[in-house]
Amino acid sequence: MTLEQNNEKLENTAVENEDFDLIKSFIDGDESTFRTLVIKHRDKVRNLIFITLGDTEGIDDISQDVFISVYHKLREFRFESKFTTWLYRITINKCRDYLRKKKVRSIFVPLSDSDREYSSGTFSENIDIPQLVRKAIDKLPEKLKIPLILRDIDGLSYKEIADQLGTDVGVIKSRIFRARESLRIILEPFQKELRF
Repeated sequence: MTLEQNNEKLENTAVENEDFDLIKSFIDGDESTFRTLVIKHRDKVRNLIFITLGDTEGIDDISQDVFISVYHKLREFRFESKFTTWLYRITINKCRDYLRKKKVRSIFVPLSDSDREYSSGTFSENIDIPQLVRKAIDKLPEKLKIPLILRDIDGLSYKEIADQLGTDVGVIKSRIFRARESLRIILEPFQKELRF
């Protein structure tokens, strides 16, 4: 293990211990520590929601739902995994709920102009690369998209992702590989802009 890896491991452990201390204080009756947890982790939750959904429409509502759930379930936290792993699981479940509701609504709503433009392949010369990648990620099936986001964007280990999604590390590695290959195919027309 390099010195840099060792320092990163120590830093992660310190962050984890700080989370555990805040949770213990909350369980012991100091509810003000919950606000500290929210402030500390709200940007991570918002980023995960944004990347998972590909738009900003529901971020505030979903984020609020996530932390309301955390508040009600925090006394059940078992300290067997990182707090962030547990928090991400709740966030993903809230995103799934949102997507389910959105799918039901989309049956009754016609395609927006921007969706037609994307699906027909007409783009201006100034391509918004982050938006292009988000839309490509959004085209992936959920079982490929979520592990890819957790690994490549949030930096979770394969084991953390497997624990979070309740499956094996081998399955996660396979899904991430397939997600990356699918993305490569979806984004192939933009090789030049993306510099594959």
